Amino acid sequence: MAVSATESEVWEALREVEDPEIPGLSVVDLGIVDRVRVDEGEIEVDITPTFTGCPAVEMMRREIELELSRLAERVRVRVTFERAWTSDRITKAGREHLRRSGLTPPPREGSIELQVRAKCPYCGSHDTRIENAFGPTLCRSIHYCNACHQPFEAFKPV
Repeated sequence: MAVSATESEVWEALREVEDPEIPGLSVVDLGIVDRVRVDEGEIEVDITPTFTGCPAVEMMRREIELELSRLAERVRVRVTFERAWTSDRITKAGREHLRRSGLTPPPREGSIELQVRAKCPYCGSHDTRIENAFGPTLCRSIHYCNACHQPFEAFKPV
């Protein structure tokens, strides 16, 4: 099978690969895809996890390889930390998906928002408090909204 995929077709295929910890959120919208290269029957993709030691990175790597294997004979996915992941890499669609999923996106780089007062994804209030700095994954913490009385998770700022 010869590669006929273009770089834009590879990016489109990558939008089908979801983060295993946040259903419906693509690895593209999460901002972990750092580089795509298509050349002579081979696709190379560099990914940068949101958190060093992320337990989902191997699963994401395999899912990317599987999705792209229909486009090329050889697919290589490399995990790299050459360019650090930051919350600024989450797309606008990704931030909206996180909010709809009950997760507060991390503040943008340079923001003066304090994560201790994360914005509630349900009612929008900043009258919140951190309940536990250690959430279900290394990159999230658990918060509570004093206004609507809902618990929620927030991405830790990176």
